[in-house]
Amino acid sequence: MRSLPPHPGLRLSGSAAAAATAAVALAAAGLLASAAPATAGAAPAPAASVAADDGSPDRSFTIKDPRITESSGLAASRAHPGIYWTHNDSDDGPYVYAVDSRTGKTVATISLRGIGEPRDVEGISVGSDGNVYVGDIGDNLGGSWDHVWIYRFPEPEQLKDATVRATQFTVQYADGPRNAEALMVHPTTGRVYIASKVEGGGGLYEGPATLTSSGTNVFRRIGEVPWVTDGAFSPDGKELVLRSYFSARAYVWKDGRLGADHAVRAPFQGQAESVTYTADGKALMFGSEGKESGVVRVDLDKDSGGNLPSGNGSSSSGGSGSSSDGGGPQGNATLGAVVLAGVAALVFGVKRLRRKD
Repeated sequence: MRSLPPHPGLRLSGSAAAAATAAVALAAAGLLASAAPATAGAAPAPAASVAADDGSPDRSFTIKDPRITESSGLAASRAHPGIYWTHNDSDDGPYVYAVDSRTGKTVATISLRGIGEPRDVEGISVGSDGNVYVGDIGDNLGGSWDHVWIYRFPEPEQLKDATVRATQFTVQYADGPRNAEALMVHPTTGRVYIASKVEGGGGLYEGPATLTSSGTNVFRRIGEVPWVTDGAFSPDGKELVLRSYFSARAYVWKDGRLGADHAVRAPFQGQAESVTYTADGKALMFGSEGKESGVVRVDLDKDSGGNLPSGNGSSSSGGSGSSSDGGGPQGNATLGAVVLAGVAALVFGVKRLRRKD
């Protein structure tokens, strides 16, 4: 296993990196407010769902475990209502955490054995086969690892600290190495997909029908997607949601391919990293990184405009906007897209420097 080489350029201490990230987040919020066009009928920015303090699951919550400071993936449990699986980004070890959305507390820590040392864990998904899939698919060097890994372990019947044997799968991309942060398992076919993360837009990659632990699993590009930090299939398998730092889009999923897409409401988060559907498919849960990071529930109500049609509201972060030489709505929208791209680059740069420090 290779470790990351020391970064030859600027180095940020943990506190400086955190301050820089916070500054970027505040700047983004201000720039978004000034650049966003006043479009009639546009949906307001979503807020955390308000739920009575009655112990109901699948509500917005704060991750309270001090060990979880870089929650980079999120997956709703199939076996335990209201429980969400998450993990740290890197430098944490082979650990996966079960967090209760009712309290924000960790109710089980799963230690994986039978695998190598995790390198850059970025995604997690629960399959219909009762297994949890963990994607060690990140690449801090922008796509230089010649292979990455997926780990799989059975979702435990009881929520308690445990050490479990996991299966390790070696993954390569048919068109060469790349960075990725989104791993999705289709809920009916069980097929695994990965979305790469590239500034100008990435690709959606399809794994073999059945993963093998005795050889290399080649993932092949089947579609084009925007900048992606995470993704998730709906529980019925008919829709795929992909999120970026500032927006999210839902794609119709039919016959194993991407279909028509539309914007989905997404909260603004300082380090937007993860997304998953609730187990009942009625809402999306958006997660972020950082100490005591928040997970925000956004209800999906297609009949009342909870999902915005394409072109009305936020656009995909990797798409191209309309151009205009003057002011007005199109000019403001273009300015907003430029601002978002710039802030995304700043966030990405700060995050890379922080990891390499």
